[in-house]
Amino acid sequence: MPKTKTKGSKKIAVLTSGGDSPGMNAAIRAVTRKAIYNGFEVVGIQRGYQGLLERDFIEFGPRSVSDTIQRGGTILRTARSEEFKTEAGQKKAADICRKQGIDAVVVIGGDGSYRGALALAHEGIEVMGIPGTIDLDIACTDYTIGFDTAVNTALEAIDKIRDTSSSHERCSIVEVMGRNAGYIALWCGVASGAEDILLPEKYDYDEQEIINHIIESRKIGKTFHLIINAEGIGHSTSMARRIEAATGMETRATILGYMQRGGSPTCKDRYYASIMGAMAADLLAEGRSNRVIGYHNGEFTDFDIDEALAMEKKIPEYQYEIARALSI
Repeated sequence: MPKTKTKGSKKIAVLTSGGDSPGMNAAIRAVTRKAIYNGFEVVGIQRGYQGLLERDFIEFGPRSVSDTIQRGGTILRTARSEEFKTEAGQKKAADICRKQGIDAVVVIGGDGSYRGALALAHEGIEVMGIPGTIDLDIACTDYTIGFDTAVNTALEAIDKIRDTSSSHERCSIVEVMGRNAGYIALWCGVASGAEDILLPEKYDYDEQEIINHIIESRKIGKTFHLIINAEGIGHSTSMARRIEAATGMETRATILGYMQRGGSPTCKDRYYASIMGAMAADLLAEGRSNRVIGYHNGEFTDFDIDEALAMEKKIPEYQYEIARALSI
């Protein structure tokens, strides 16, 4: 897109909120440089909405975001804010934006961060959302920044656990992140060849079915068993104890935890984050606001923020059925 003479906002702030995800820095970099290219001033807000309430601002120039695209986490840091969840906190944040001459806030984060952006929009501040979450749980987009890095990090660990599980003829339960969404578990389960994949959207808490699967698998010669368990189900350690008691098969639980959030982002996460960040700056330059960036049906696009938050996202039934069929 060619350089655009700004029609709307003159000063943009960018923040990262909620859980960090690999690729956030690429998005910050793209927002900053494309906004400056379009004639805006840019400030970074440190520590998310809490930093906004505390006026924790930093002026950004083109070189402020140099040597950041390959770094994991977020250079702006992130934090939760109980105060911002209140109506008084939201009004205070909007007043601070006006006093600081901030016309628009670009929010990089997940569903909760979008709801914070919507609250600012209702207080008269222009906003733009960029989907930054490893959970892939934002309904309006087929892709969220950080997901690709997270699943590859998890898969590498799962492959190593599978090696030792095979050597010791164990059952291994590997718990992956994702909050209440099962996308990381689904992808890692299929890609690792797991015998069972437990998703919050599908699991009926019938452990006997898993136990029967292990017993039947041993009868046909399988010497080890891999279960991928989603964070939204949890309780992997106690589940392992019950399965071992019921099957007599040594069972171990591994909770991968926050290692899935860290690390240098993959090429895909850097590229998608860069396109989304630049697109957010361009939309603001066109005088458009209160939008969220998405990737849908192979195209980068944008949605009205109210419309986006009203959407629901579900695990594709066909993909789930494939996962079950491949685990026989």
